[in-house]
Amino acid sequence: MAEQNAVRIQDDLFEYVNGEWEKTATIPDDESSTGGFNDLARDVEKKMMGEFAAMAKGDTEVPDKYFAQAITLYKQALDFKTRDALGIKPVLPELAQIQSYPTLKDFSDHVGEIANALLAMPFGGGVSPDMKDTSKNAFEIAGMGTILPDTTYYQKDNPQAKQLLAVWEKMAREILAQTPLSAADQDLYIKDTLAYDAEIAKHVKSREEWADYPAMYNPTPTSEVAAQMGDFDFVGYLKATLPVVPDQIIVADPRFLKEFTQVFNAELYPRFMHWDYVLHLLGNTGILSNQLRLLGGTFSRAMTGSPEAPSQEKHAYRLANSHFSEPVGIYYGRKYFGEKAKKDVTEMVEDMIQTYKERLAGNEWLSQGTRDKAVVKLNKMVLKMGYPDHPKALYDRFNVDPDKSLFDNLNAYAKAAFDYNNAQLTQPVDRTEWNMPGHLVNASYDPQRNDITFPAAILQAPFYSLDQSRSENLGGIGAVIAHEVSHGFDNNGAKFDEFGNMKDWWTEADFAEFKKRTQAMIDEFDGLQTQGGTVNGKQIVSENIADDGGLAAALATAKKDSDADLKAFFLNWGRIWRQKSRPEYAKFILAIDVHAPNKLRANVQVQNQDDWYTTFNVQPTDKLYKAPADRVKIW
Repeated sequence: MAEQNAVRIQDDLFEYVNGEWEKTATIPDDESSTGGFNDLARDVEKKMMGEFAAMAKGDTEVPDKYFAQAITLYKQALDFKTRDALGIKPVLPELAQIQSYPTLKDFSDHVGEIANALLAMPFGGGVSPDMKDTSKNAFEIAGMGTILPDTTYYQKDNPQAKQLLAVWEKMAREILAQTPLSAADQDLYIKDTLAYDAEIAKHVKSREEWADYPAMYNPTPTSEVAAQMGDFDFVGYLKATLPVVPDQIIVADPRFLKEFTQVFNAELYPRFMHWDYVLHLLGNTGILSNQLRLLGGTFSRAMTGSPEAPSQEKHAYRLANSHFSEPVGIYYGRKYFGEKAKKDVTEMVEDMIQTYKERLAGNEWLSQGTRDKAVVKLNKMVLKMGYPDHPKALYDRFNVDPDKSLFDNLNAYAKAAFDYNNAQLTQPVDRTEWNMPGHLVNASYDPQRNDITFPAAILQAPFYSLDQSRSENLGGIGAVIAHEVSHGFDNNGAKFDEFGNMKDWWTEADFAEFKKRTQAMIDEFDGLQTQGGTVNGKQIVSENIADDGGLAAALATAKKDSDADLKAFFLNWGRIWRQKSRPEYAKFILAIDVHAPNKLRANVQVQNQDDWYTTFNVQPTDKLYKAPADRVKIW
């Protein structure tokens, strides 16, 4: 039992609960971490891989036309005899097409055919709800991506970046050696790609900057955006890909647009073309031969520390699942998600929202007007529990052709998804769409829809079980539920109203106090040392606000029960964050994630809760003690 651990709970909740487990826990060779979410996800995957294999053999009936296509794709992905025979050939026509536009003028003159061939553009873009009127969609653009996970990696003399880019270069050279390029061109293409990547990193947002959602909303007249793109025919791109040319564009990364011509111009265009060639090839290795699949995953495994690639069977399942995740999730939910659990957890959500209303009523730092509007937002919050009723319309646009290659089918799928997304520009926002499939071990809050989603797969122990006490469940799924509700009032969610529209519904004084408390949360985590390095408090503040508010609301809900067991509550809170990671993954996830490392989620947040001290008699001499004046309390 974890409770037998020599570590005192007052000094380290995470270690007290998980220490014995951590000593013997083994990370699978094809993974980068284990524990908590990972273990549940692994169990779901194992279960669904069995389902896929049985359906592929004809031992189990395929439930519907969507799943049937997933099985066809699975069979093609698993047919390595055919894939190995084709080798690199399927991608060569696309690489040749990239080379067929030798100048920026050629590229701009043919922008429509290039875009519709799904080759790289000098920006990212897509259709999504308009933040200020989420009943309608808008077209948004951002900068290009970088090879390394974040712009912070590109700081001068970063040894980790040098090591990773050396791995990337070695991998890329081995793969490029299989193309028709001469040895001299292979060398040039690699050098140009790395140089262009370094240039991109100077002009795009960091993960910390992306964590500020409202800062992404910069509506700009289309003519002005086009003018800032110099010789690139942006309007031609819009005409070729969208049902109409919008009057305005939402610019998510305004600095990138302002500096666009520093990255994409006639002089740099050859580097862009070589960058496009190399990254397009590398991006497709996973659907080519097994040799290229294994080789093309080298860089990713170096970043996350996984010693081995997934097996062919797991790879085939993941490929099919990723393209048909919603139909697969619906099948999982219908088969494995019990109505009793659904009813129980739905009631827990309702309890949690009621607790929030009560806590708002007793809130001492918000004015009555702001509190009233917060309650309106809670009343309008939509719950999506388990799985959707039916797959989104995208799946009716696509058909896996058993007579075509895996490569061609996946290209057709990508084109269908691209066209589907673009077509939404003139359609009203469908608020019934889910942002997670039913078999994903996760949960979410969408500020632009004001909805919370709990896929069926997360409703398992230790998060939730009919065999656990209510106090344990509230320390697990209850805290997760309240966490998602809290996102409606984190530093991002607080700027959206009950319909998901970005709107200022706070008084000036209330928001000033909220910002002060938010800064306290940033300060509480900023600079803490973890296995992966130093924590950036600003990058993870929204999730920390949600953890803080979620834990407080779940505790308040638990205390309403006459038989509340707060020891069991806190123990399960520590248990759900159980995780053991490879050192490489710890560094990687710290750089890119908006969540705090799991150990800090377990240990820091309890120190903000007064009940932590009374439940375990935590004293000033204990490591998990924080003076009352220093305890961060937002919700």
